[in-house]
Amino acid sequence: MRNKTFSVWIIIVAAILFALLFLIRNKTFFNNPVYINAEYSNIELASKESCLQCHNNTKGYSNYHNPDLIGCASCHLGNTKSLLKDVAHKGMILVPGNLSDAKDTCGKCHASELHKIENSLMTTNSGIVAVDKFVFGEADSLNYHYHIKDIQYTAADKHLRDLCANCHLGAEKTSYGEINQLSRGGGCNACHLNYSSEAKNDLKRYLVSNKTELPKFHPSTDIFVNDTHCFGCHSRSSRISTNYMGLQETLLDAEEVVNMENYAVLEDQRVYKHQEEDLHHAKGLLCIDCHSSHEVMGNGIKYAHEEEAVTLQCSDCHFKEKPNTIPYDSLDRESMLVFFHRDYEHTDKQIIAVEKDGHPLVNTFVDSTGNAFLIGKKDGELHELKPQSSVCSRDHAHKDVSCSACHSSWTSRCIGCHNQYDGQEPNAYDLLDKKYVKGEWKEYVAEFSSSQPALGVRVHEDKNIIEPAIPGMILTIDKGSYIGNPESDVSFHRLYAPNSPHTTTKAVRDCKSCHSNPATLGYGNGALVYDINNKKGKWIFTPEYALNPNDNLPEDAWIPFLKNVDKNVVNSTRADFRPFNVEEQKRLLRVGACLECHADNSKEMRQTLKLGMKLTLENLSDSCVLPD
Repeated sequence: MRNKTFSVWIIIVAAILFALLFLIRNKTFFNNPVYINAEYSNIELASKESCLQCHNNTKGYSNYHNPDLIGCASCHLGNTKSLLKDVAHKGMILVPGNLSDAKDTCGKCHASELHKIENSLMTTNSGIVAVDKFVFGEADSLNYHYHIKDIQYTAADKHLRDLCANCHLGAEKTSYGEINQLSRGGGCNACHLNYSSEAKNDLKRYLVSNKTELPKFHPSTDIFVNDTHCFGCHSRSSRISTNYMGLQETLLDAEEVVNMENYAVLEDQRVYKHQEEDLHHAKGLLCIDCHSSHEVMGNGIKYAHEEEAVTLQCSDCHFKEKPNTIPYDSLDRESMLVFFHRDYEHTDKQIIAVEKDGHPLVNTFVDSTGNAFLIGKKDGELHELKPQSSVCSRDHAHKDVSCSACHSSWTSRCIGCHNQYDGQEPNAYDLLDKKYVKGEWKEYVAEFSSSQPALGVRVHEDKNIIEPAIPGMILTIDKGSYIGNPESDVSFHRLYAPNSPHTTTKAVRDCKSCHSNPATLGYGNGALVYDINNKKGKWIFTPEYALNPNDNLPEDAWIPFLKNVDKNVVNSTRADFRPFNVEEQKRLLRVGACLECHADNSKEMRQTLKLGMKLTLENLSDSCVLPD
C-alpha cells in the first residue's frame, strides 16, 4: 500500500513539473487566451453530441478544431440532441465559415478576426467600386467608401456585377471541395480550408455513392495558408499572383498553345506566357511569408485603397543598418496564436516588427550576432535576410525611389479596352447575385503585354516617392449603350494606376531604363533619340503606337512628350498618384543625355551621385552637350 501511494505521488509531481515547464514555455500564450471560446471548449459537452453517433471515427481535423475538443455544432450548428437524421440536421450549416453565417460559426470563437475581415477591402471591395463609379461619372471622388453588397443597378453598378463582383470574401462557398484556381470568396474558408489527399478521395467516394458512404477524413480548418488560397482573386486585375509565379497573360486561346513549353493554361482556360518569376517565389516563399495575418485580415479600419492597408515594406526585412524588433513576450495575442500553432521555438530571440505599424513577423528572428532569418512557412527552410546593398542608399538622388521601382523585372500592361453594354445577351451572369440574367457589359481588350514598369510619383505631405505604374485604364466606355442609345454618351479615359508588380529581382534596372526610356517616363513605347546638331542637344520621340483620336496621345501613353498636362484632366486611379511633371521629365532626361556617352558606373556618373547634379553641371567639359 505504501509503495502504491508513493507511485501515485511520483506521478502527480511529474505531472505538475511538466505543466509548469509547458506554462513557462508558453506563458504569453496562456496570458492571452484568444484561441478557444470557453463555450465551445467543453470536452464533456462535445462528447455528448449526437453527431458522432453517425460521423464516428472521422479524422483529418486540425489540433484546435477537433470535435473531441469543440464538438461539431460549434461549426456546423444543428440539433445535437437528436439521433434522427432530419431532426439532427435541422438548422445545420453544411459549409460553415461564409460571412453570412460567420457570426454564428467561426465568429463565436474568433470575434476579433471576424470584425477585421468584415471591414477589410477583401470584403468591401471599396476601392474597386470607388474607381469604377468615378470612371462612369457617378462619383466625384476616387476615395469614397463603399461596400460591394450595397451596389444597385446603375451603369457602373451593372458593370461591376458583370465583370468585377466575383472577387470578395462575401461571395459564398456553397459546394464541397478544396480551394482552387477558380475559387472566389468563401469567407473564412477562402484562406483556412485545406483538404488532405485522404479527404479529397473520401469526398469523391461520398459524391459517387449518392452521399451514402460517409467520409472518414474531414477537411482541416487551420492557419496553413498556401498560394492557391490567394490565387483565385489575386490573379485578376493587377495579376499579382500570376506575376509572382512568372506568368504574363495573353489573348491566345488554349488550343493555340498545345504542347508549347513557354506557355501555361490556367484552370479557367486563360493562357499565360512564362516570364521571370519573383525572386522570393523562386526561393519557395509563400505570399503569407511576407503578408501576415495582420495585413491579410486587416486591422478593423476601413481604407479607401489597398496600398493604404499594406504596411509591410521591403526595408523591414532588408534593413539599412539594423531591423526594428520586439521580444517574444511582447507579441500580441494574434501573433502568439500563429507562433504557437506553427510550433516555433525562437522564444529567446528578437522578432522583426514592421516599422510602420509595429506588427510582428513571427516567422523571423535575429540571432545573438545580429544576423536576421526568415523561417519559410511552406517548408520550414531557413532564409538569411540580407541588409540593403550599400548601392541602395549611397546617394541622395535616389532616396525617394521605392525599392520596387528598381527591383521589379517586369509588369503586366493592358491597352485598348472598350466597354459596351449588350442588352440582348440572353446568358449574362450576375456575379454578385449569382444568377443568370439578360443583358451584360462586355469588355474588349486590344492587347496584353509586359515590360519594365513605368514610373510615377506618390504625393506625400513630407516627401514624394517614385513608384511603379501601369496603364490601368486606357479605355472607352459606351455609356449610352446601357440605356439603349449606343454612342450617345461615350467617354474615354487614360488612367494609369500605381502598381506593386511582385516580380522582384536581385538585379536592378540600368540607368537608361529610367532616364531615357520613353515608356518609363510615361510617353509610351517608341524611339527616344538624343540628337546633337551644331553642339545643341535635343530629345526626339517617335511613338510606336498611333495617336488615339480622343486625346491625340499614343495609345499606350500616360502623358504627352515634354508638354504640360491640363490640370483638369484626371490621369490616375489615385488622387495622390501622378505622372512626372515637365520639370521632373527634364531633370531625368538631362541625366539621360549624360548617359549617352558615360556608362552607368563611370567616374563621371558616380560623381553626380556623390556631389549632386547641380555642382556637376557647373564643371562640365567642353565636349558635353546637354539638352537645349
